[in-house]
Amino acid sequence: MATLDREGVEIYYEHHRSNLNGAPTILMSHGYTATSAMWTGQIEALTKTHDLIIWDMRGHGRSASPADQTLYSERLTVDDMAALLDACGVDSAIIGGLSLGGYMTLAFHLAYRERCDALMLFDTGPGYKSDKGRAAWNQTAADRAEAFEREGLAALGAGAEVRISLHSSAQGLANAARGLLAQVDDRVIQSLPDIRIPTLVLVGEDDAPFRTPTDYMAGKIPGADKIVIEGAGHASNID
Repeated sequence: MATLDREGVEIYYEHHRSNLNGAPTILMSHGYTATSAMWTGQIEALTKTHDLIIWDMRGHGRSASPADQTLYSERLTVDDMAALLDACGVDSAIIGGLSLGGYMTLAFHLAYRERCDALMLFDTGPGYKSDKGRAAWNQTAADRAEAFEREGLAALGAGAEVRISLHSSAQGLANAARGLLAQVDDRVIQSLPDIRIPTLVLVGEDDAPFRTPTDYMAGKIPGADKIVIEGAGHASNID
């Protein structure tokens, strides 16, 4: 357990090491309103063969929740991921995540292609080509932000990944909705055909909103493997 100072913004992370010398590294990112705690059930299995880095995004869990909205963005998030690899002495890794963490995995590949050995995209989507679709998504993000400002942490809901996550700042989650969850363009979805590394696309059978996006990614990413987990919902790794 450690923190990384990103120009005054403290980022919480855990670096779990395998007993194998020279083990490859996996970096896993959580979904919106979840935390690194959502990966607790995978730590033992993954560290049999890999080193594992898990972390809390800005506004989430034990990372800082700055009041300044400009300190939340897709670019800052992927730069946080690169800084975590640097702090752990890792040049490149298998990059993975669920929901928002999966989208940030794709955004990281776009920004830091040379640092990606493989991708794992769980219960997520690649964004929108159309301005209309993106605007609808961004309105949902804005609604989530307003709910946190109005109701506080009571607006978290009851998803499996949320129930095991602890947060300290409703305003941090509101800022994260506006700066991390909202999307600004179609760069990520347009990048899918250019992915040239092994990619696992995974979704829970009962995660209806993400069945179509994961089908789309599996079809657009050359050589991608697609897996559906029977009886699982959005938090497929927990289910």
